[in-house]
Amino acid sequence: MFYDLHIHSALSPCGDDSMTINNIINMAMIKELDLIAITDHNSLKQQTYLKQISQDKVQIIYGVELQTREEIHVLGYFREENRLPDMQKWIDQHLQVILNKPEFFGNQLIFDQNDEVISHEERLLLSSLDTSLEETVDAIHQHHGIVVLAHVLDKRYSVFENLGFIPPDLEIEGIEVKSDEQIDIVKKRTPYLKNIPFFRNSDAHQLIDISEPIHSMTQTQFEELWR
Repeated sequence: MFYDLHIHSALSPCGDDSMTINNIINMAMIKELDLIAITDHNSLKQQTYLKQISQDKVQIIYGVELQTREEIHVLGYFREENRLPDMQKWIDQHLQVILNKPEFFGNQLIFDQNDEVISHEERLLLSSLDTSLEETVDAIHQHHGIVVLAHVLDKRYSVFENLGFIPPDLEIEGIEVKSDEQIDIVKKRTPYLKNIPFFRNSDAHQLIDISEPIHSMTQTQFEELWR
């Protein structure tokens, strides 16, 4: 099952305006992906029509990329759509109130099922939440989601860069890396994390950057993430 579980739509200000829901789904089909997630910064508001649009085209899970108080990026994934409203309320309660400046940061567009713009997010989604890494992870779990630490060896917004290590008692379901070499590096730094799954995603902000059918997992491996 080929996947890409880190894709930004045009709701993320850093995402290209062409990253509409239909365009993302269609590009995933062209690239013969089986499973994708749209993971916008600090918002689940682009997920409303995702199931309807993706039906019979590609399998989806719901996702979000949260930025903690320490400026660490955390990917949260959810299987049940009915968990999203409460999770969004939690995000809204903890996201700093800083208004977006589209001319500087970029648009934050919300689409309907026909890719028509129905709303603009007013608050800047590149801001940090006021919650710690541990509190953010706990919130995702409390809303029946799973946690993957994003791009853990990046020079910005990563757990190793900003915290220096992965806390041994942090309950996570996976780690996102960019290469096999990075897997080896993380394993050497975290011998206490046994059998942790590693993921290779695109972190796409443009359609062309969505993953090719390279990285895969079995349906069994996918199901085990939720146990």
